Formats: sequence, C-alpha cells, structure tokens
Amino acid sequence: MKTTKLISHMLATVMLISLCGAVSAQDFPEKTGYVIDTRGNVIKTAYGLCVRTGYWTPAMAIAECDPGLVLKPETILKDMPPAAGPTAPVPVPVAPPPPPVAAVVPAKPAVEVHFNAETLFDFDRAVVKPEGKKMLDEKIVASMKMHPEVELLVITGHADRIGTEAYNQDLSERRANAVKAYLVTQGIAAERMSASGKGESEPNTEANTRQVCKDNMRRNSLIACLQPDRRVTVESQRRASAR
Repeated sequence: MKTTKLISHMLATVMLISLCGAVSAQDFPEKTGYVIDTRGNVIKTAYGLCVRTGYWTPAMAIAECDPGLVLKPETILKDMPPAAGPTAPVPVPVAPPPPPVAAVVPAKPAVEVHFNAETLFDFDRAVVKPEGKKMLDEKIVASMKMHPEVELLVITGHADRIGTEAYNQDLSERRANAVKAYLVTQGIAAERMSASGKGESEPNTEANTRQVCKDNMRRNSLIACLQPDRRVTVESQRRASAR
C-alpha cells in the first residue's frame, strides 16, 4: 500500500513539473543534479525528498537534499594539505678552516758540543787531559751510542791569534786529531769522524775578541781575553755523498 502511494506521489510530482515548467539546470549550476522549478527551487516529493535528475551523481549532492554526502567546510580544510610556505634557503656548508701549519723547526744535530780548549788540553798543548777524556765520554761517546744513525762526526779545532798563523793552524789540527784519536779508542769508528783545524781564522763571534782584546795588553791578560777563541767543536753531519 505504501509503495503504491509513493509511486502516486512521484507521478504527481512529474506531472507538476510538466505543468509548472522546469527551468534549465544551467541557470543554477550548483543544483545541476536535481530537478528545479521556474524559481530555481529543488522540486521535492510529498515526503520531502529532492527529485534527482537521471544523471545525478554523489559529486552533485547539495546540503539541502543530501547533507550526508556533502563535506563540511571545516572537514575540507582539515583534509587539505598545509599550504606550502616560502622555502627556507638551504644552508651552504662552510668548509672547516685548514689546520694550522706547524712551523718547521730545523732539526738539531744529534751531537753538537763546543769545548773550551783548556777543558781538553793544557795551554799550548795537544794532549787530551784526564778531565778532558771524562768530558768527551759524557758528551760525545754516550751520545754517539744513542744515535747510530749519525753518519759523520765533524771535529774542528780553533786557535787564538797569539803566535804565527802557521803555528796556530798546526796547533788547531793537532788538537782536532787528538780528540778523534781518543774517540776511536772508545769504540767510535774512524770512518764516522773527520778532523780539521781552522787555526786563528774563525775567532769566537759571540765573544767579539777582535774588538775586546787589545794587542797592547800584557801577555797574561791577552791570553785570558782570547780564551773563547781556543776551542774544539764536535758536530754531527751527513756525508756529502748521502745528501
């Protein structure tokens, strides 16, 4: 019985549409999926249901007729992805500062000793004294044993300017050779050492004896003043062929 009444109402509605004349849906695009009257109102059945067109789809639903199919504005906003803001600039990686360059410090010789001549010899002599031998043992022999990599030990004798140049040259050479000979007795190979004399040609620059020691000094005073020039130096070096 109810079905019969519903069909009757629908037929009546269709007849009403025919009598009143429906307007084109193009005049009301938001109601495209529904049948509307000449005033643009959606035609409804006696039960309050909106009359849909034959091509209606859920996408055409309006809140007036199908509120369950229409998304609320807040729901749409909620489901929308957030608006993209301005893109933050990508930080450019900064290269770390280069490590500080260590200052190059020239390597010191493994052996570098300067002896006063009087430490090793009596005045105007070229024989190594007992106390001189002890000092050579402590300063040279021990160091050479700790540094087997040393290829050449350079021994140089120096003299003051008292006497002739020839005599001073000979004295400086004899003292250098005396030191070398003693070191050989202590186990240092002769081929690892060289001995030479500079005579009076290279006075001690730090003592400045050329200016400080006057030639008109008394002999004893002059000998004492020129003491820094009388010396023996021992220094490790590499052979010229090994450089």
